[in-house]
Amino acid sequence: MPPALPLIKLIGPSFILLGLGLGSGEVILWPYLSSNWGLGIVWGAFLGILFQFFINMEIERYALVFGESVFVGFGRKWKYVPYWLIISTLIGFVWPGIIASSAFLFAFVFGGNQTIIAITFLLMIGIVLSVGKYIYNTVERFSKIIIIIGIPFVFLLTLYFAKLSDWGALFLGAIGKGNDYWFFPQAIPLASFFAAIAFSGAGGNLNLAQSSYIREKGYGMGHFATKLKGLLEGGHQVVDLNGYEFEPSKENVSRFGAWWRAVNIEHFFVFFVMGLLAMFLLLLLSYVTTFGIAGNETGINFVINEARIIGQKTLPLIGSLFALLMASMLFLTQFTVLDANSRIMSENYAILKSHRNEKVHLSKIYYWFLWMQIIFGIIILASGFSEPLTLLVLSALINAVCMFVHIGLVYKLNQAELPAILRLSKIRKIVIGIAFVFFGIFSATSFYKMIINIFVK
Repeated sequence: MPPALPLIKLIGPSFILLGLGLGSGEVILWPYLSSNWGLGIVWGAFLGILFQFFINMEIERYALVFGESVFVGFGRKWKYVPYWLIISTLIGFVWPGIIASSAFLFAFVFGGNQTIIAITFLLMIGIVLSVGKYIYNTVERFSKIIIIIGIPFVFLLTLYFAKLSDWGALFLGAIGKGNDYWFFPQAIPLASFFAAIAFSGAGGNLNLAQSSYIREKGYGMGHFATKLKGLLEGGHQVVDLNGYEFEPSKENVSRFGAWWRAVNIEHFFVFFVMGLLAMFLLLLLSYVTTFGIAGNETGINFVINEARIIGQKTLPLIGSLFALLMASMLFLTQFTVLDANSRIMSENYAILKSHRNEKVHLSKIYYWFLWMQIIFGIIILASGFSEPLTLLVLSALINAVCMFVHIGLVYKLNQAELPAILRLSKIRKIVIGIAFVFFGIFSATSFYKMIINIFVK
């Protein structure tokens, strides 16, 4: 185990994971709920991102110890899991609701056809990911720029619009107290509410991509791993996805402890604190500008209402900048989602090939999956099915099932493969257990309601 790096050199992977969640839960689903039902639902946002912090750290734990992604561990232990991960990732994120939302807001500011803009955006993402030298570096830089610009801008707007009583309502909402209700307001669509919890952060199989990102960043035994190159640089690159083992000697365990403390701090402040701050600010800003206004319940019109009111009460330019920033955050999310999905599917495909002792050019497979997703997205958009909120809720419900599955898989993998001294503590076991049960109940309830609706119709 190499010595732990200084904290400043570790910052990066959590920005990507935060970017994966910004456009779905933070920008759309939670603000949509607060604009229609107030701030009493804030507790769900806190619960969702808290769960994901602990889930992500267990994924990081495995990658730190072995310098390989959890996909390799899954494939080594359960030969059919790679099939599940490829299929569920594709089904969960093929719906282009995020980029449709970005195009919707972009068209509001500049005009134009929403579908054509969304298709153009998908093609732009594909080109940018294809021409970079190292894929990870491209994604990390893009994520940092949007987040570092976006969160301070939203913070200043919220300070301008929110009164002291609004901040008080926000903190009361964190314990479930709303206007005349506790925890669940009357008539709130539970599918949208639980979808928002699932997307409080990355969500679905996207959480698992964190193990690939920290491997390429060089965390722990990932120091010895090979970075995945871009299409032009690494078309013939053969990457060995298998990691390394270290003797659990006193010195190595001590070094692991230093890494573990450092990556917990990095993930806590970048993913949990910044993610929670972003959600709370966007929730509050949506509430103080649009709560009670007609039309919020339809799609993502509440964002348009928000931008218009911000422009009316400040300057029209600021309202347009707000809409453009939300469009950029959504674009960032689609950008990182396509990268993460392509990593997940290409690595699992390579693992299946390795079972048959076949070598795979990982960069080529990565881009095959990337452009396949883009083509699917274009077909769906061109077919006219482009209502963003419907697509996002559908995607979130599917990914809640994926989270239920991978929480159990990661826990079993770590308990079976890691030396006892490196496994999770009792407190973390309890939190992971609660998250597992929560997403299990959520998944079962969602499927039950879908079956009932189909039967009734």
